[in-house]
Amino acid sequence: MSIIDKNISNDLMRLAFQVDKLLDVTQEIGHEKLEATLIEFRDRLDAPFTFVIVGEVKAGKSSFINALLESDKEICKVAPMPMTDTIQQIVYGEEEKEIFINDYLKKIFQPIEILKEIAIVDTPGTNTIVAHHQEITERFIPYSDLIVFVFEAKNPYRQSSWDFFDYINAEWHRKIIFVLQQKDLVQEADLKVNIQGVLDHAKKKGIHEPQVFAVSAKLEQDKYYDISGFKEIKSYISENITGGKAPYLKFKSNVDTLLMILQKLNDSLANRKKQYESDIRFREDIGELINDQQFKTGKQINVLTENLLYSYDEITRKKLKDLSEGLSFGSVLKRSFSSIFGKEAGLKQWLATQAGDFELQLNTSLRDKLQNGIIDVAEHIQLMGKLVDARLRSSETILKNNDEIFADIAEKRTNVLKDLQQSFSQFMSTAENFYDDTLQTESSKMAPNLVAGSGIAIVGVILAAVTQGAVFDITGGVLTTIGVLFAGVTLGLNRSKVLSRFEEEIDKGRDKIRKEVTDILTDYTRRIRFKIESNFIEFDKMLEFEGKTLERVERVQEDIRQELNTMNTRN
Repeated sequence: MSIIDKNISNDLMRLAFQVDKLLDVTQEIGHEKLEATLIEFRDRLDAPFTFVIVGEVKAGKSSFINALLESDKEICKVAPMPMTDTIQQIVYGEEEKEIFINDYLKKIFQPIEILKEIAIVDTPGTNTIVAHHQEITERFIPYSDLIVFVFEAKNPYRQSSWDFFDYINAEWHRKIIFVLQQKDLVQEADLKVNIQGVLDHAKKKGIHEPQVFAVSAKLEQDKYYDISGFKEIKSYISENITGGKAPYLKFKSNVDTLLMILQKLNDSLANRKKQYESDIRFREDIGELINDQQFKTGKQINVLTENLLYSYDEITRKKLKDLSEGLSFGSVLKRSFSSIFGKEAGLKQWLATQAGDFELQLNTSLRDKLQNGIIDVAEHIQLMGKLVDARLRSSETILKNNDEIFADIAEKRTNVLKDLQQSFSQFMSTAENFYDDTLQTESSKMAPNLVAGSGIAIVGVILAAVTQGAVFDITGGVLTTIGVLFAGVTLGLNRSKVLSRFEEEIDKGRDKIRKEVTDILTDYTRRIRFKIESNFIEFDKMLEFEGKTLERVERVQEDIRQELNTMNTRN
């Protein structure tokens, strides 16, 4: 093996390694079509420099190939009806034989000298009525090194041909030469016009220096070599491709193809990354929205608590004044004498009346303030859910379901988001989601009246009932202690001691109201937040996986690009 061959062999091994790395990425992102392209590309890395002959049915492709190979035999069959129903790859072989590789590819071996350096691929017509012919031709384009676009010399302007040219040029940027076949059927003047027309058309479509050859396979095979046009195209092949240059050109073509695949991946990856970044902002916005609403709800709970305590202080302050006056020596003595003669209630009866009045004032005032204040708290809790619901419906979609590479990922994201929107809408419309087993002390009494209520009303009533129950407990504890104190008054008039104990118990009750009302409502708000956040579990999992995937894909992609650029520079 020569030094040149060894260098190419080593480079091909390095290139195959890069293909495998990119194949791993493709398998990770789950793109089966790109994966299949890369597997076939890898298998063809050491194939000869490949001409792919494309053009419409009956443009003369098969005749052109037979003439180019200077074969007396009809290697590619020529007939009035379309004959090429598979891709035919013509390669060098010591013996003539044909092997069917798969349903769309047949390999033909021929002992022809030029095939030692190049392979020729004959494809179905681009405008054939036979199903899938253009599809299988397109499938072979990524593995080509030179596209030979064959037109009928008498009419090289058919739209289907140029549409296919656009696909080749835009999608794969293959090197292309143009051949006007069957020039023997066209007047010289018309041929010149058509040659210039193809030149102009190709330039408009971005080909910098288009190469156009007018040939006649018939004249070549009839040995009119000087006028057949094949001398010029063979000279072009000799000067630019064969003579030892083909292996290097093939390698460079392979590198360019892989760079092109990388660019396709990168273009779609850019949209995928934009979608991921948009989804992250979207999720952060929802988190901030929930935090903000929870903060506002916390402030509302503080306002409610302070209102309750204000009423509590007003009532207890007045009651302390009443007791202070009513337990003075003169007042007690007066009530004692009056009760003896039956004119007024006695001290014991007066104290019982004071206790009942105190209980009534506390419970009535606190219950009313709780019911009004908790409705405001409940509205903030409900608004948290409504704002999240509205935000869900305005999420931005960048990665479309028709994306060339990431259509499957786009569809998966769409489905996850759709499921999230539907489940959250269901969550908001289900009253039971605002219940909490720890907060249903008295809600069973009200259950029949809750069914027709809105979410806000349901939350408000339940919380009001529960928290009211808490206040009953609190005030009940205060009143029980006070009742004992009052009973003690009848046994011994120690006014200052009674009032001091009364104030102590009132302070305890005040602290208990603040703590229990705040704790119950704050804990309930946290539970509702947790329920809201629970709807995002699958979406958050998707974002976490997407972030890790993008990081890995971008890193590997950049490593491959740097290595390929190094190979390109060296070769």
